[in-house]
Amino acid sequence: MPNLLRGSIVAKLVLGYGLLGIASIVAVSIVFYSGTIGVLDQNIDGKIMEQAEHLLDKVGDGGQAVLRAEVKRMLSDGVDNDREIFQIVDADGRPVAGNLSSWPSLDEAPDMVTADVLRYGRTAPARLYLRPLVTGGVLIVGRDLSEEDAVREVIWRALLAGACVSMMLTIAGAMLFRRTIESRLSEIRRTAAQIEAGDLSRRIPVTGRDEFALLNHDINRMLDRIELLMEGIRNVSNAIAHDLRTPLSRIRGRLDDALRHEMTVPTLSGAAHDAIDDIDNLIRLFERLLQIAEAESGMRARLFERLDLGRVVADIGEMYEAIAEDSEIRLTVDAPSSLYVDGDRNLLASAVASLIENAIKYAGAGAVIHVRAGLYLGDAAISVHDNGPGIPEAERDKVTQRFYRVDKSRHLPGNGLGLSIVSATAKSHDGRLVLEDNAPGLTARIVLPLAPAS
Repeated sequence: MPNLLRGSIVAKLVLGYGLLGIASIVAVSIVFYSGTIGVLDQNIDGKIMEQAEHLLDKVGDGGQAVLRAEVKRMLSDGVDNDREIFQIVDADGRPVAGNLSSWPSLDEAPDMVTADVLRYGRTAPARLYLRPLVTGGVLIVGRDLSEEDAVREVIWRALLAGACVSMMLTIAGAMLFRRTIESRLSEIRRTAAQIEAGDLSRRIPVTGRDEFALLNHDINRMLDRIELLMEGIRNVSNAIAHDLRTPLSRIRGRLDDALRHEMTVPTLSGAAHDAIDDIDNLIRLFERLLQIAEAESGMRARLFERLDLGRVVADIGEMYEAIAEDSEIRLTVDAPSSLYVDGDRNLLASAVASLIENAIKYAGAGAVIHVRAGLYLGDAAISVHDNGPGIPEAERDKVTQRFYRVDKSRHLPGNGLGLSIVSATAKSHDGRLVLEDNAPGLTARIVLPLAPAS
């Protein structure tokens, strides 16, 4: 049992629930008993003392004879005679008048005492008030407690029966409580075991709207994210294996070709330069993959600062004006200042640059590209509009996947990571990348939350 309590939070909760139930039963029983028997005892004591004082006040200075006559009258008036007790005892301890045949010792007895007395030939429990008399002796006024004891016994039996029933209900409730918690936890453990076995599609059933349902919903959302990331890793691994095979084979082929033919300095130098160019491309590929991983991990969130998004867009747009002009493309930038967001300047600048590069690459000569920073549905937004061929609607959700390229763009240089980096950057800033038809062309929009007012 100790090991079970140390190892199971369910057992601890059930034990705590049971102890709380028992404590509640005891507390209710004490309150109930105090409110019945306790009040009854106080009322009896008050009534006895009031009766004694009333009797003495009525007798006044009439002496013991008057008191004896009044006691006899009260014992024969037919009012509550089956329960009331009156007894006069002289200074020598001999009975003078009353309805008792025996009574407790009067030596050093307290004023109020509970004792068994002999009354009308029958022993009965009684509550007695011992009142010394001025003329000597003691006046005993009391009450037979036989009925009160019967009531007390009935109450004790009721409390005991109620406690037993409550205890059984507490135990049943604790077991039901344990069963319910274990059932809900077993669903989580069973799903976790299935996921551990490799089935990432498993989800925890969500029923109701209690704390377990909220927890299961959060776990399922986490599993959705994990499955998405794992799927992304698989796709990346496949894409890397596919995309690396070609440049590596090309590097090997060129070096092998240089070694097979006449190994002159110009031949080896040309092969070396070509190999270095291909290796540089591979290094850039891995740098872009690391950039995506860094953005998705949120590692750079601690570097966020208050930025004027218009200034960032204006600087990147100015940097690409000459490149656009060389490609016979007209590039315009509309980036008013005082549009503030919290973010990483380098990541956002890289994302804007990727969007402009994509627009220049795919729009083609004679195209018009418009870069704008402003508000979009209450958020800050960076928009790049072009009038090029655009992206088919069915492909827009896929182009943000790593290494994915639209079929008609596969002949162009690139590795399919540009929009993946932009999407990852937007998500790391609690934003999103939106791709829309520009009719003709494409609108790529990074939507970011505005910085809170200082």
